[in-house]
Amino acid sequence: MAKKIVSDFDVAGKRVLVRVDFNVPMKDGAISDDNRIVAALPTLRHLLDEGARVIAFSHLGKIKTEEDKKSKTLAPVAERLSELLELPVAFVAATRGAALESAIAELQDGQILLFENTRFEPGETKNEAALGKYWASLGDLFVNDAFGTAHREHASNVGVAKHLETAAGFLMEKEIKYIGGLVDAPKRPLVAILGGAKVSDKIGVIESLIDKADKILIGGGMMFTFLKAKDKEIGKSLLEEDKIDLAKDLLAKAAQKGAEIVLPIDVVLAKEFSNEAAHHTASVDQIAADEMGLDIGEATVKLFGEALSGAQTVVWNGPMGVFEMPNFALGTIGVCKAIASLSGAETIIGGGDSAAAALQLGFADQFSHISTGGGASLEYLEGKVLPGIASISDK
Repeated sequence: MAKKIVSDFDVAGKRVLVRVDFNVPMKDGAISDDNRIVAALPTLRHLLDEGARVIAFSHLGKIKTEEDKKSKTLAPVAERLSELLELPVAFVAATRGAALESAIAELQDGQILLFENTRFEPGETKNEAALGKYWASLGDLFVNDAFGTAHREHASNVGVAKHLETAAGFLMEKEIKYIGGLVDAPKRPLVAILGGAKVSDKIGVIESLIDKADKILIGGGMMFTFLKAKDKEIGKSLLEEDKIDLAKDLLAKAAQKGAEIVLPIDVVLAKEFSNEAAHHTASVDQIAADEMGLDIGEATVKLFGEALSGAQTVVWNGPMGVFEMPNFALGTIGVCKAIASLSGAETIIGGGDSAAAALQLGFADQFSHISTGGGASLEYLEGKVLPGIASISDK
Protein backbone atom coordinates (compact mmCIF):
# COMPACT_ATOMS: atom_id res chain seq x y z
CA MET A 1 0.00 0.00 0.00
CA ALA A 2 1.46 3.37 -1.02
CA LYS A 3 2.05 5.87 1.75
CA LYS A 4 1.01 9.53 1.79
CA ILE A 5 3.84 11.95 1.08
CA VAL A 6 4.20 15.55 2.15
CA SER A 7 3.16 16.91 -1.27
CA ASP A 8 -0.25 15.19 -0.82
CA PHE A 9 -1.06 17.63 2.00
CA ASP A 10 -2.58 21.10 1.64
CA VAL A 11 -0.46 22.81 4.30
CA ALA A 12 -1.15 26.55 3.81
CA GLY A 13 -1.83 28.15 7.19
CA LYS A 14 -1.61 24.77 8.98
CA ARG A 15 0.63 23.90 11.92
CA VAL A 16 2.75 21.06 10.56
CA LEU A 17 4.77 18.93 12.95
CA VAL A 18 7.89 17.55 11.25
CA ARG A 19 9.91 14.78 12.86
CA VAL A 20 13.37 15.25 11.39
CA ASP A 21 16.59 13.36 12.11
CA PHE A 22 19.01 15.98 13.43
CA ASN A 23 21.02 13.40 15.38
CA VAL A 24 24.29 14.96 14.16
CA PRO A 25 27.80 14.36 15.51
CA MET A 26 28.97 17.13 17.85
CA LYS A 27 32.49 18.02 18.95
CA ASP A 28 33.09 20.63 21.69
CA GLY A 29 29.56 21.99 21.23
CA ALA A 30 29.92 22.38 17.45
CA ILE A 31 28.39 20.26 14.66
CA SER A 32 31.12 18.20 12.98
CA ASP A 33 28.94 16.87 10.13
CA ASP A 34 25.71 18.55 8.99
CA ASN A 35 24.67 15.98 6.35
CA ARG A 36 21.51 15.01 8.23
CA ILE A 37 20.41 18.64 8.47
CA VAL A 38 21.06 19.14 4.75
CA ALA A 39 19.06 15.96 3.99
CA ALA A 40 15.95 17.46 5.68
CA LEU A 41 16.02 20.73 3.70
CA PRO A 42 13.84 19.67 0.70
CA THR A 43 10.92 18.76 2.98
CA LEU A 44 11.28 21.85 5.18
CA ARG A 45 11.65 24.21 2.20
CA HIS A 46 8.58 22.71 0.51
CA LEU A 47 6.46 23.23 3.64
CA LEU A 48 7.69 26.79 4.19
CA ASP A 49 7.18 27.69 0.52
CA GLU A 50 3.62 26.34 0.73
CA GLY A 51 2.83 28.58 3.72
CA ALA A 52 2.93 26.03 6.53
CA ARG A 53 3.76 26.92 10.13
CA VAL A 54 6.53 24.40 10.71
CA ILE A 55 7.26 22.84 14.10
CA ALA A 56 10.40 20.70 13.72
CA PHE A 57 11.59 18.27 16.37
CA SER A 58 14.32 15.63 16.72
CA HIS A 59 16.40 13.64 19.16
CA LEU A 60 20.16 14.07 19.57
CA GLY A 61 22.25 11.31 21.14
CA LYS A 62 21.37 9.32 24.23
CA ILE A 63 20.38 11.03 27.47
CA LYS A 64 21.48 9.04 30.51
CA THR A 65 22.16 11.82 33.04
CA GLU A 66 21.15 15.43 33.63
CA GLU A 67 24.73 16.35 32.62
CA ASP A 68 24.09 14.85 29.15
CA LYS A 69 21.44 17.51 28.54
CA LYS A 70 24.08 20.26 28.46
CA SER A 71 25.99 18.70 25.56
CA LYS A 72 22.93 17.31 23.73
CA THR A 73 20.93 20.49 23.24
CA LEU A 74 19.60 21.22 19.74
CA ALA A 75 20.44 24.96 20.03
CA PRO A 76 23.51 24.74 17.70
CA VAL A 77 21.38 22.74 15.23
CA ALA A 78 18.80 25.54 15.11
CA GLU A 79 21.60 28.00 14.27
CA ARG A 80 22.96 25.80 11.49
CA LEU A 81 19.46 25.15 10.12
CA SER A 82 18.83 28.89 10.02
CA GLU A 83 22.04 29.39 7.98
CA LEU A 84 21.11 26.62 5.54
CA LEU A 85 17.51 27.78 5.08
CA GLU A 86 18.57 31.43 5.02
CA LEU A 87 15.61 32.10 7.31
CA PRO A 88 15.21 32.73 11.04
CA VAL A 89 14.64 29.48 12.98
CA ALA A 90 13.12 30.10 16.40
CA PHE A 91 14.57 27.71 19.00
CA VAL A 92 12.47 26.75 22.00
CA ALA A 93 14.53 25.26 24.85
CA ALA A 94 11.63 23.10 26.03
CA THR A 95 9.85 19.92 25.00
CA ARG A 96 6.45 20.86 26.45
CA GLY A 97 4.72 23.61 28.39
CA ALA A 98 3.69 27.26 28.11
CA ALA A 99 6.87 28.58 26.44
CA LEU A 100 6.59 26.03 23.61
CA GLU A 101 2.83 26.51 23.20
CA SER A 102 3.07 30.31 23.03
CA ALA A 103 5.97 30.14 20.52
CA ILE A 104 3.81 27.91 18.31
CA ALA A 105 0.84 30.27 18.68
CA GLU A 106 3.03 33.16 17.47
CA LEU A 107 4.20 31.33 14.32
CA GLN A 108 3.10 32.93 11.04
CA ASP A 109 2.65 31.19 7.68
CA GLY A 110 6.05 30.29 6.22
CA GLN A 111 7.83 30.40 9.58
CA ILE A 112 9.66 27.63 11.45
CA LEU A 113 10.64 26.73 14.97
CA LEU A 114 12.68 23.87 16.38
CA PHE A 115 12.04 22.61 19.88
CA GLU A 116 14.43 20.88 22.26
CA ASN A 117 15.78 17.31 22.08
CA THR A 118 12.86 14.87 22.31
CA ARG A 119 14.97 12.52 24.45
CA PHE A 120 14.99 15.08 27.26
CA GLU A 121 11.58 13.46 27.88
CA PRO A 122 12.00 10.00 29.50
CA GLY A 123 8.71 8.92 27.88
CA GLU A 124 10.06 9.45 24.33
CA THR A 125 11.86 6.12 23.91
CA LYS A 126 9.10 4.28 25.79
CA ASN A 127 6.48 5.62 23.36
CA GLU A 128 4.54 6.98 26.31
CA ALA A 129 0.97 7.45 25.09
CA ALA A 130 0.37 10.77 26.89
CA LEU A 131 3.55 12.29 25.46
CA GLY A 132 2.70 11.31 21.87
CA LYS A 133 -0.80 12.70 22.35
CA TYR A 134 0.57 15.97 23.77
CA TRP A 135 3.00 16.53 20.91
CA ALA A 136 0.26 15.69 18.40
CA SER A 137 -1.95 18.38 20.03
CA LEU A 138 0.59 21.02 18.97
CA GLY A 139 -0.07 20.53 15.23
CA ASP A 140 -2.73 19.96 12.59
CA LEU A 141 -0.74 17.54 10.40
CA PHE A 142 2.32 15.35 10.92
CA VAL A 143 5.22 14.74 8.51
CA ASN A 144 7.70 11.99 9.42
CA ASP A 145 11.04 12.54 7.67
CA ALA A 146 13.26 10.73 10.20
CA PHE A 147 14.18 7.42 8.59
CA GLY A 148 17.05 7.01 11.06
CA THR A 149 14.49 6.29 13.81
CA ALA A 150 11.96 4.43 11.64
CA HIS A 151 12.90 1.09 13.26
CA ARG A 152 12.05 2.50 16.70
CA GLU A 153 8.57 2.84 18.19
CA HIS A 154 8.91 6.19 19.92
CA ALA A 155 6.49 8.88 21.07
CA SER A 156 7.85 11.33 18.48
CA ASN A 157 7.04 9.11 15.50
CA VAL A 158 4.53 6.32 16.19
CA GLY A 159 3.02 8.11 19.20
CA VAL A 160 2.25 11.33 17.30
CA ALA A 161 1.04 9.43 14.20
CA LYS A 162 -1.73 7.77 16.26
CA HIS A 163 -3.46 11.14 16.58
CA LEU A 164 -2.76 12.99 13.32
CA GLU A 165 -2.92 12.40 9.60
CA THR A 166 0.67 11.51 8.72
CA ALA A 167 2.78 11.76 5.56
CA ALA A 168 6.33 10.80 4.67
CA GLY A 169 8.74 13.65 4.03
CA PHE A 170 10.77 13.60 0.81
CA LEU A 171 13.75 11.94 2.51
CA MET A 172 11.58 9.19 3.98
CA GLU A 173 9.89 8.80 0.58
CA LYS A 174 13.31 8.15 -1.02
CA GLU A 175 14.15 5.51 1.60
CA ILE A 176 10.84 3.74 0.96
CA LYS A 177 11.37 3.93 -2.80
CA TYR A 178 14.96 2.69 -2.89
CA ILE A 179 15.40 0.36 0.07
CA GLY A 180 11.76 -0.76 0.18
CA GLY A 181 11.86 -1.25 -3.61
CA LEU A 182 15.06 -3.26 -3.35
CA VAL A 183 13.38 -5.58 -0.85
CA ASP A 184 10.09 -5.88 -2.75
CA ALA A 185 10.98 -5.85 -6.46
CA PRO A 186 14.65 -5.27 -7.36
CA LYS A 187 15.84 -4.89 -10.94
CA ARG A 188 18.05 -7.86 -11.73
CA PRO A 189 20.82 -8.87 -11.55
CA LEU A 190 20.97 -7.73 -7.91
CA VAL A 191 24.44 -7.70 -6.35
CA ALA A 192 24.88 -7.10 -2.61
CA ILE A 193 28.20 -6.11 -1.06
CA LEU A 194 28.43 -6.67 2.67
CA GLY A 195 31.27 -5.70 4.98
CA GLY A 196 31.81 -4.55 8.53
CA ALA A 197 33.27 -6.36 11.48
CA LYS A 198 30.83 -9.08 12.41
CA VAL A 199 28.68 -11.73 10.77
CA SER A 200 26.35 -11.51 13.79
CA ASP A 201 25.45 -7.89 12.88
CA LYS A 202 24.35 -8.95 9.40
CA ILE A 203 22.79 -12.42 9.85
CA GLY A 204 19.27 -11.24 9.07
CA VAL A 205 20.42 -9.22 6.05
CA ILE A 206 22.46 -12.10 4.61
CA GLU A 207 19.57 -14.54 5.07
CA SER A 208 17.15 -12.11 3.44
CA LEU A 209 19.51 -11.38 0.54
CA ILE A 210 20.18 -15.07 -0.14
CA ASP A 211 16.53 -15.22 -1.20
CA LYS A 212 16.79 -12.11 -3.37
CA ALA A 213 20.33 -11.43 -4.59
CA ASP A 214 22.07 -12.99 -7.56
CA LYS A 215 25.48 -12.41 -5.96
CA ILE A 216 26.63 -11.50 -2.44
CA LEU A 217 30.19 -10.17 -2.11
CA ILE A 218 31.60 -10.38 1.40
CA GLY A 219 34.47 -8.28 2.79
CA GLY A 220 35.34 -6.62 6.08
CA GLY A 221 36.13 -8.44 9.31
CA MET A 222 33.18 -10.77 8.76
CA MET A 223 34.95 -12.39 5.78
CA PHE A 224 37.28 -14.32 8.12
CA THR A 225 34.45 -16.25 9.76
CA PHE A 226 33.39 -17.34 6.24
CA LEU A 227 37.00 -18.18 5.28
CA LYS A 228 37.32 -20.22 8.49
CA ALA A 229 34.09 -22.01 7.57
CA LYS A 230 35.93 -23.05 4.38
CA ASP A 231 38.82 -24.38 6.52
CA LYS A 232 41.25 -21.55 5.71
CA GLU A 233 44.01 -20.51 8.11
CA ILE A 234 43.13 -16.95 9.18
CA GLY A 235 45.87 -16.27 11.76
CA LYS A 236 44.91 -13.58 14.30
CA SER A 237 42.19 -12.11 12.07
CA LEU A 238 38.82 -11.23 13.56
CA LEU A 239 36.79 -14.40 14.11
CA GLU A 240 33.39 -15.12 15.60
CA GLU A 241 34.05 -18.71 16.56
CA ASP A 242 30.44 -19.33 17.55
CA LYS A 243 29.29 -18.26 14.07
CA ILE A 244 31.44 -20.66 11.98
CA ASP A 245 28.62 -23.22 11.69
CA LEU A 246 26.19 -20.44 10.78
CA ALA A 247 28.60 -19.27 8.02
CA LYS A 248 28.71 -22.87 6.71
CA ASP A 249 24.90 -22.99 6.71
CA LEU A 250 24.68 -19.64 4.89
CA LEU A 251 27.14 -20.82 2.22
CA ALA A 252 25.14 -24.03 1.77
CA LYS A 253 21.81 -22.19 1.67
CA ALA A 254 23.15 -19.74 -0.95
CA ALA A 255 24.36 -22.61 -3.13
CA GLN A 256 20.97 -24.26 -2.85
CA LYS A 257 19.11 -21.04 -3.77
CA GLY A 258 21.43 -20.19 -6.67
CA ALA A 259 22.85 -17.05 -5.02
CA GLU A 260 26.59 -16.84 -5.51
CA ILE A 261 28.58 -15.83 -2.41
CA VAL A 262 31.90 -14.32 -3.51
CA LEU A 263 34.66 -14.29 -0.88
CA PRO A 264 37.97 -12.39 -1.05
CA ILE A 265 40.95 -14.06 -2.74
CA ASP A 266 43.63 -11.83 -1.17
CA VAL A 267 43.97 -9.74 1.98
CA VAL A 268 46.19 -7.02 3.41
CA LEU A 269 48.00 -8.46 6.42
CA ALA A 270 49.79 -6.98 9.44
CA LYS A 271 51.01 -8.30 12.79
CA GLU A 272 49.47 -5.45 14.78
CA PHE A 273 46.19 -3.54 14.68
CA SER A 274 47.80 -0.20 13.84
CA ASN A 275 47.99 2.06 10.81
CA GLU A 276 51.77 2.23 11.30
CA ALA A 277 52.18 -1.56 11.30
CA ALA A 278 54.26 -3.08 8.50
CA HIS A 279 51.82 -4.70 6.06
CA HIS A 280 51.76 -6.75 2.87
CA THR A 281 49.17 -8.38 0.61
CA ALA A 282 48.86 -12.15 0.30
CA SER A 283 46.45 -14.79 -0.96
CA VAL A 284 43.82 -16.01 1.50
CA ASP A 285 45.69 -19.34 1.35
CA GLN A 286 48.88 -17.75 2.70
CA ILE A 287 47.83 -16.10 5.98
CA ALA A 288 50.49 -16.77 8.64
CA ALA A 289 49.48 -17.73 12.18
CA ASP A 290 50.86 -14.45 13.65
CA GLU A 291 49.16 -12.14 11.10
CA MET A 292 45.75 -10.49 10.92
CA GLY A 293 43.81 -9.40 7.85
CA LEU A 294 42.86 -5.71 7.93
CA ASP A 295 41.57 -5.11 4.39
CA ILE A 296 40.76 -6.86 1.12
CA GLY A 297 43.59 -6.86 -1.43
CA GLU A 298 43.86 -5.47 -4.96
CA ALA A 299 43.00 -8.78 -6.63
CA THR A 300 39.78 -8.95 -4.60
CA VAL A 301 38.85 -5.37 -5.55
CA LYS A 302 39.31 -6.43 -9.20
CA LEU A 303 37.29 -9.63 -8.61
CA PHE A 304 34.47 -7.65 -6.95
CA GLY A 305 34.54 -5.13 -9.83
CA GLU A 306 34.07 -7.99 -12.31
CA ALA A 307 31.24 -9.44 -10.20
CA LEU A 308 29.49 -6.05 -10.36
CA SER A 309 29.63 -5.97 -14.16
CA GLY A 310 26.13 -5.98 -15.65
CA ALA A 311 24.38 -5.49 -12.30
CA GLN A 312 21.10 -3.58 -12.47
CA THR A 313 20.78 -3.08 -8.70
CA VAL A 314 23.66 -2.84 -6.23
CA VAL A 315 23.34 -2.47 -2.46
CA TRP A 316 26.40 -1.89 -0.30
CA ASN A 317 26.54 -2.01 3.48
CA GLY A 318 29.76 -2.03 5.50
CA PRO A 319 33.42 -1.19 4.81
CA MET A 320 35.82 -3.74 3.29
CA GLY A 321 38.57 -3.17 5.85
CA VAL A 322 39.62 -0.97 8.77
CA PHE A 323 38.53 2.11 6.85
CA GLU A 324 39.47 4.58 9.59
CA MET A 325 43.16 3.63 9.10
CA PRO A 326 44.41 5.03 5.74
CA ASN A 327 46.69 2.05 5.07
CA PHE A 328 43.71 -0.31 5.30
CA ALA A 329 41.12 1.84 3.49
CA LEU A 330 42.10 1.01 -0.09
CA GLY A 331 39.69 -1.93 -0.40
CA THR A 332 36.74 0.23 0.66
CA ILE A 333 37.86 3.03 -1.68
CA GLY A 334 38.27 0.56 -4.57
CA VAL A 335 34.81 -0.95 -4.07
CA CYS A 336 33.28 2.51 -3.71
CA LYS A 337 34.86 3.58 -7.02
CA ALA A 338 33.74 0.37 -8.75
CA ILE A 339 30.11 0.91 -7.71
CA ALA A 340 30.20 4.63 -8.54
CA SER A 341 31.48 3.88 -12.06
CA LEU A 342 28.57 1.59 -12.96
CA SER A 343 26.28 3.08 -15.57
CA GLY A 344 22.56 2.40 -15.71
CA ALA A 345 22.44 0.55 -12.37
CA GLU A 346 20.50 1.58 -9.29
CA THR A 347 23.17 1.92 -6.62
CA ILE A 348 22.19 2.10 -2.98
CA ILE A 349 24.28 2.48 0.15
CA GLY A 350 22.56 1.12 3.24
CA GLY A 351 23.72 3.76 5.72
CA GLY A 352 26.36 3.44 8.42
CA ASP A 353 30.11 3.39 7.75
CA SER A 354 29.77 2.78 4.01
CA ALA A 355 27.65 5.94 3.69
CA ALA A 356 30.30 7.86 5.65
CA ALA A 357 32.99 6.43 3.32
CA ALA A 358 31.15 7.48 0.14
CA LEU A 359 30.56 11.00 1.50
CA GLN A 360 34.15 11.32 2.72
CA LEU A 361 35.51 10.21 -0.66
CA GLY A 362 33.32 12.69 -2.52
CA PHE A 363 31.22 10.04 -4.29
CA ALA A 364 27.85 11.08 -2.86
CA ASP A 365 26.49 12.31 -6.22
CA GLN A 366 27.43 9.10 -8.01
CA PHE A 367 25.04 6.84 -6.11
CA SER A 368 21.29 6.59 -6.70
CA HIS A 369 20.65 6.71 -2.98
CA ILE A 370 22.66 6.93 0.24
CA SER A 371 20.52 5.92 3.20
CA THR A 372 20.51 8.15 6.27
CA GLY A 373 19.76 5.33 8.69
CA GLY A 374 22.23 2.67 9.85
CA GLY A 375 20.11 0.36 12.03
CA ALA A 376 16.91 1.28 10.17
CA SER A 377 18.51 0.41 6.81
CA LEU A 378 19.67 -2.98 8.05
CA GLU A 379 16.24 -3.87 9.45
CA TYR A 380 14.52 -2.64 6.27
CA LEU A 381 16.92 -4.72 4.14
CA GLU A 382 15.99 -7.72 6.27
CA GLY A 383 12.40 -7.18 5.16
CA LYS A 384 11.19 -6.20 8.63
CA VAL A 385 8.19 -3.89 9.06
CA LEU A 386 9.51 -0.60 10.44
CA PRO A 387 7.06 0.99 12.92
CA GLY A 388 7.95 4.53 11.80
CA ILE A 389 6.96 3.70 8.21
CA ALA A 390 3.97 1.54 9.12
CA SER A 391 2.48 4.45 11.11
CA ILE A 392 2.43 6.78 8.05
CA SER A 393 -1.08 7.15 6.60
CA ASP A 394 -1.88 5.06 3.52
CA LYS A 395 -2.92 6.88 0.35
